[in-house]
Amino acid sequence: MKFSDRILKVKPSPTLEVTNLANTLQAKGIDIVGFGSGEPDFDTPDFIKNAAIKAINAGKTKYTASSGIPELKKAVADKFRRDNNLDYKISEITINCGGKHSFYNLMQVLLNDGDEVIIPSPYWVSYPDMVLLAGGKPVILDAGEVNEFKITPDQLVNSITSKTRAVVINSPSNPTGATYKKEEIESLAKVLIDRDIIIISDDIYESILYDGIKFCNIANVSDEIKKKTIVLNGVSKTYSMTGWRIGYMAGDDSVMKKVDILQSQSTSNPTSISQWAAVEALNGDQSVIQHMLTAFARRREFIVKGLNEIPGINCLYPAGAFYAFPGIKGVLKLKGWAEIAKKYDSPYNSSKVSSFLLEEAKVAVVPGVAFGSDDHLRLSFATSDENIKKGLARIKEAMEKIS
Repeated sequence: MKFSDRILKVKPSPTLEVTNLANTLQAKGIDIVGFGSGEPDFDTPDFIKNAAIKAINAGKTKYTASSGIPELKKAVADKFRRDNNLDYKISEITINCGGKHSFYNLMQVLLNDGDEVIIPSPYWVSYPDMVLLAGGKPVILDAGEVNEFKITPDQLVNSITSKTRAVVINSPSNPTGATYKKEEIESLAKVLIDRDIIIISDDIYESILYDGIKFCNIANVSDEIKKKTIVLNGVSKTYSMTGWRIGYMAGDDSVMKKVDILQSQSTSNPTSISQWAAVEALNGDQSVIQHMLTAFARRREFIVKGLNEIPGINCLYPAGAFYAFPGIKGVLKLKGWAEIAKKYDSPYNSSKVSSFLLEEAKVAVVPGVAFGSDDHLRLSFATSDENIKKGLARIKEAMEKIS
């Protein structure tokens, strides 16, 4: 069978692969502790589920406008004003089938062959592949640990070429939890203000922040920057609605119109029932978010402290999101590692370490190479305290055996 050049350029999502592998092993009766899944382990709040049930009973089960129902667009606009001090018209908002779909649509309507998109690394696994699927070229900027996984203005300036079409800012970040401060965002904005470059602000983890850190969107810097910015967000992480598949974006209405055209010819409208649930999520009781935040903060402290007590591993505290991104350079120096590494047929150290942990410790983690950093692993702490405790103990035991 012959396939398109586009699909041959991309790889399956490694985060989903790890989760599926863990589920497969568990189905066989193997006790696996999974740290792969990027979704809250909490149930969707009842008032949101009840809104969906009400919508079903009211017969709101038909096609909607391809870019979303007016009620949800208004709820999104109200959320932007309430939480972000950003004003958007209904015509400047589209509703999509999840946050991933938002980014995919955007790449399809913005990029021509050879256009470059600047992506800080470590990055969310799907960014580069979705750029490739649109015929673009991902330009990867290394935001290392020394900079707390954040790019600098100098790095940004030096990466811009005549082909640069867009730059991605994901704060808080998946996989590192890195979160830009207001002054850091302003410094990046100064680089972009006079350039014909679109800024893509992926804010999906906006509400999950620690240590009193305040969220700052680059669109807040000035009206000029706001005109260049497309803001992406969704209900998946904030309200534990990952399976409902509702994302949204806001920006220049000329871009939103093109996204609407694309969506009308691909998925058509997001699920009608999910849209009504999302209306209630955005308009309803926002105190439900704090319940999850309290748990995530506790787990963050526990998992980072525990990882730093394991031979060969070091881990920074994430400022946001629900991921730990520990470094594994020290593992490669452990006494028994060189011999063990020979067992695994991979050119990547993080893949070897993750395979070792799955085989030896029965713990599933995502290799950092999937996010652009082979020196790290990603562990989601959006899982129970019991799982975190059990998983850390297993990892520690496995590493102590080879140290």
